[in-house]
Amino acid sequence: IASGGVSSLADLRQIADAGLAGAIVGRALYEGRFDLREALEAVGSRLKSI
Repeated sequence: IASGGVSSLADLRQIADAGLAGAIVGRALYEGRFDLREALEAVGSRLKSI
């Protein structure tokens, strides 16, 4: 699980492409960089946890 440094949907896609199980994106969500729906659409089912 990636924790920290996830500030964009591109970062989230890279994590999914790398095969990690999940990502912690609290600050990015809090700051409005993307919303949960956008995050889920960006990675599909490739991450088990966001």
